[in-house]
Amino acid sequence: MSIIKPFRALRPPKELAEKVSALPYDVMNVAEACDMAAGNPNSFLHISRPEIDLSPDIDPHDESVYVQGKANLDEFIRRGILMQDGRDCFYVYRQRMGAISQTGLVVCASVDDYQSGVIKKHEHTRADKEEDRVKHIDYLDANDEPVFYLSRSCSEVEGIIEGVTNGPPEYDFISDDGVGHTAWIIADQPLIDRLVVLFAAIPKLYVADGHHRSAAAGRVRELRRDKNPGHTGSEEYNSFLTVIFPENQLNIMPYNRAVKDLNGHSVAEFITVVESGFEMLPSSVPVVPAERHHFGMYLDGRWYRLHARPAIVNENDTVGRLDVSILQNSLLSPLLGIHNPRTDQRIHFVGGIRGNDELVKLVDSGEYAVAFALHPTSIRELIELADQDQIMPPKSTWFEPKLRSGLFVHKLS
Repeated sequence: MSIIKPFRALRPPKELAEKVSALPYDVMNVAEACDMAAGNPNSFLHISRPEIDLSPDIDPHDESVYVQGKANLDEFIRRGILMQDGRDCFYVYRQRMGAISQTGLVVCASVDDYQSGVIKKHEHTRADKEEDRVKHIDYLDANDEPVFYLSRSCSEVEGIIEGVTNGPPEYDFISDDGVGHTAWIIADQPLIDRLVVLFAAIPKLYVADGHHRSAAAGRVRELRRDKNPGHTGSEEYNSFLTVIFPENQLNIMPYNRAVKDLNGHSVAEFITVVESGFEMLPSSVPVVPAERHHFGMYLDGRWYRLHARPAIVNENDTVGRLDVSILQNSLLSPLLGIHNPRTDQRIHFVGGIRGNDELVKLVDSGEYAVAFALHPTSIRELIELADQDQIMPPKSTWFEPKLRSGLFVHKLS
């Protein structure tokens, strides 16, 4: 069973929602965050990326960064930029990006569910990133950014949400990246109770995006439980902020790769060794792979179409048959020496929203030698793999549109 609970969101008033909302902390670097928040003292980046308010040479993991985040959150509350609802609610959050529309339920999920495996994951976390989120959440005393979850479709849940969205929204705006954001409040107690019951019949939830925030929520709960002799299990720190979307509405984009050098190969030598595992054809146009086991490669100012030869594909291997695994196991590791993509500084991961133009830019700049465009992992592949408690290679999925931060905050005390 999947436990969800309503909560009293800390959120902006209607007229400030667009100004407050921001992209998630981990899709930008510090310089980009500074540019995004420039001239906007109400941007949530002052809370999610508080280093933008400190010296440019500050270590982003320095304690002063976490202290600054807490000070900025308190200031937002003092100025009325964020205000807490007076009662526990669920919220509905819809995003529109071109033809894509996804509508999710904003809830608090259970730390117990995450730690027991009711919430299924598909990626390992990095210790440094997880530790950063633990400190950030603990200092803020809040889950400031929601985790992106998916669930199997449930017609009654979707019917309730559709009924809510027929009413007037609390928020409705288009962010500067062209994505529409609309939100509604569910304050009706019978509806809240029914949704809790319906989710209790859903056996599993799946992490789509937010493995580090999920793991950090569990560690923060442990820290606070150990310090609380009166711990009952009902405290707010036993749950964390999530948005749950039905599987049939989600959009996964590819997570592309660029590598700094050819591992000692000349361009001609590299083309020869790549052809041992992949059928390879030059292309006069950028390559956007249209099916599984097909790849685009940009090398020395030219695009190539790659198709994995049958000998390197094992369709009986749930993890090994993923395109990210094929590229890693048959090219990046043996040919380019990228044996651990989680830690190797020679590889750079490029979210699919940036498109092939970003791959061309990276290679043409001379900073990278070769880039690869992938076909996106499917929702079916993610669920099947997670159900088997298998782990994908790092950076296997890029969900888009991204949840905006700042529209809902969950206070831990």
